Amino acid sequence: MTALAPQFTAPAIFSHTLANGLVLVGEPTDAYQSAAFSFLIPAGCCYESRDRAGLSALTCEMMLRGAGSRDSRQLVSDLENLGVERDEGVGVSQASYSAATLGDNLFAALEIYADLLRRPHLPKDQLDAGRQVCLLELRGVEDDPGQKLMIELRRRHYPDPWGRPSQGRADSLQAATANDVRKFFATNYQPAGTILAAAGNFDWPRLREQVERLFGDWAPVKSAKLIDAEPANGVPHIPYESTQSHIGIAFPSVPYRHPDYFQAWAAVGVLSGGMSARLFTEVREKRGLCYTVSASLQSQRERGSVFCYAGTTAERAQETLDVTHAELVKLSAGIQQSELDRLKARIKSSLIMQQESTSARCSSLARDWYHLGRARTVTEVGKLVDDLSANSINAYLAANPPEDFTFLTLGPEPLEIPLGVS
Repeated sequence: MTALAPQFTAPAIFSHTLANGLVLVGEPTDAYQSAAFSFLIPAGCCYESRDRAGLSALTCEMMLRGAGSRDSRQLVSDLENLGVERDEGVGVSQASYSAATLGDNLFAALEIYADLLRRPHLPKDQLDAGRQVCLLELRGVEDDPGQKLMIELRRRHYPDPWGRPSQGRADSLQAATANDVRKFFATNYQPAGTILAAAGNFDWPRLREQVERLFGDWAPVKSAKLIDAEPANGVPHIPYESTQSHIGIAFPSVPYRHPDYFQAWAAVGVLSGGMSARLFTEVREKRGLCYTVSASLQSQRERGSVFCYAGTTAERAQETLDVTHAELVKLSAGIQQSELDRLKARIKSSLIMQQESTSARCSSLARDWYHLGRARTVTEVGKLVDDLSANSINAYLAANPPEDFTFLTLGPEPLEIPLGVS
């Protein structure tokens, strides 16, 4: 398999670290008219106190309500006038702020984001409105049983604070004050540990100069030390009045920075990711047990895990659990070359589409730098995929078979957990 189009030459990747610790990484190219940038800031929900679950998400929401010389309406209007497509959100470790626009507007957009990240108003009189936005998102989770299940599965599988949901809890959000928001911002929004990635049509020396001007005097603060605690526990079932049942299974894997990550990723790709993948074929197509089934490899900096989900009727839930678990265990016996060939074809399409999107590319640059301390070119990733073989994946699976499962079900009745696991 050739991972990329034969005539494609990956653009050069540049990096620059400011004295205050902020890292700028960029991949400039004139192959596009657009440009995109993405900030990763060490302000995720792992830094919240237990009695203020959801404070990171509330702070993110409040930061959009005016910054610098702009009130909330002017902030949104100026970004829209620049044609900026934006996205922001909070994860376990980081808050992310991303934007894409025409290359000519990149530097003007960065000026606005410098105000947003350094000089937000965090207006006290809009706290209740911001709180309602977060509560609505939390209610949305409660109304989506599949999402509710997987959020709780992560909480039970990972040590605290690494399994926390960013949505928080209703009681904590109701108790949060404007001073809580300001303190969280002052403590966690800082340059040390922040990554700014950019991709697309821009001039690297000019970008580096502007980032130094906009962020060079941003003072770092001392980060809180995080201590791992035991995962949440409880019976492996959440009662839920419904005619459907939802099944979650998780097991440990390797993080993105691990040398065997691509072997693990490929093994999960054989399980899930297409209509010819094992879970779809065995659980849904052949047996008709469920309406959806999937598996994905998720990575934090120090740990990785595979999370599996299946949604089915209450009547067929036990069989769905048993067959899905059996397919996970069966993976340790290895994969076939034909399965890997199909997987590589899917990955090739994904890589080509990524190289055609500046937003996707800058997100990959930021992720690489966070996990690896450097950024891979698309060509390098393609080479890693090309080097995958059935033998190398099977050797990984023999040494790292799926085991130590965490189970959780949600539905009208609890299910029997397979023997030998909990």
